[in-house]
Amino acid sequence: MISKPDRNITRKKRQQRVRRKISGTAECPRLNVFRSSKNIYAQLIDDVEGVTLASASSLDIDSEGTKVEQAAAVGKLVAERAKENNITTVVFDRAGYKYHGRIQALAEAARENGLEF
Repeated sequence: MISKPDRNITRKKRQQRVRRKISGTAECPRLNVFRSSKNIYAQLIDDVEGVTLASASSLDIDSEGTKVEQAAAVGKLVAERAKENNITTVVFDRAGYKYHGRIQALAEAARENGLEF
């Protein structure tokens, strides 16, 4: 019997395929998103220097509401922290996740609060 590939393994393959094509710089960092079963994390990464410029997670906010509402709050928070570092444009890295649900809510909230991608 042929086994079905693990969902996380196929996501990692998609992530690596996309990462070969996109890269962040100090002027236009990469907005990376990681989604766990309980929390969501976002980082602004300068791949040239290999440093994180700003980050936010659902652990940083009051965990009220649904996971989608928490993701939107994280998007707003990461956009505010980007403004503090004079960052306006980013490259969005969804890390192999579908652009749906929590990922979409985070991205749209970041756009509404001043980030361009």
